[in-house]
Amino acid sequence: MQVRYFSPAALVLAVVLVGCTPAATPPAPAPDTHDADVKALRDVEATWVQDFASKDVDKVASVYADDASVYLPGTPVISGMTAIKAALTPMLADKNYSITFASTGIEVAKSGDIGYSHGTFSQTSTDPKTKNAVSEKGKYLTIYKKQADGGWKAVEDSINNDGPPTPAKK
Repeated sequence: MQVRYFSPAALVLAVVLVGCTPAATPPAPAPDTHDADVKALRDVEATWVQDFASKDVDKVASVYADDASVYLPGTPVISGMTAIKAALTPMLADKNYSITFASTGIEVAKSGDIGYSHGTFSQTSTDPKTKNAVSEKGKYLTIYKKQADGGWKAVEDSINNDGPPTPAKK
């Protein structure tokens, strides 16, 4: 008769012991890198402006991820590094070409793996029809993705002109 009670008692004891085992400690929260990520994106854009001033296609294109897409007014979507460099080459070869841009806001997701920047730009280039220098102002939105090495690359880049080009001031 004792054997019949031993098995249920052992089972009850096992259940009680398992129930008393402390729960696994939750993983520590990921460190908050928001401010550092925002600063990193500001630094990327400051360097990018300098890269445009150098008119070095490889430097300018290096900010883009290999599978990035660029959206320019009046053109189809430009996707992939080869197409982006092909679009940048004549632009940067233009003797009148210059661009400056500055963000009016940068935000990074709580996860720290994606962020975006938006702001304004001012650009001068040669009008293909008149061969005269023209200026344009507008706004942009660039989406960045954090890379495996911790750096940031633009994955989507869109600009929108405020209006038609105007003759550049000399």
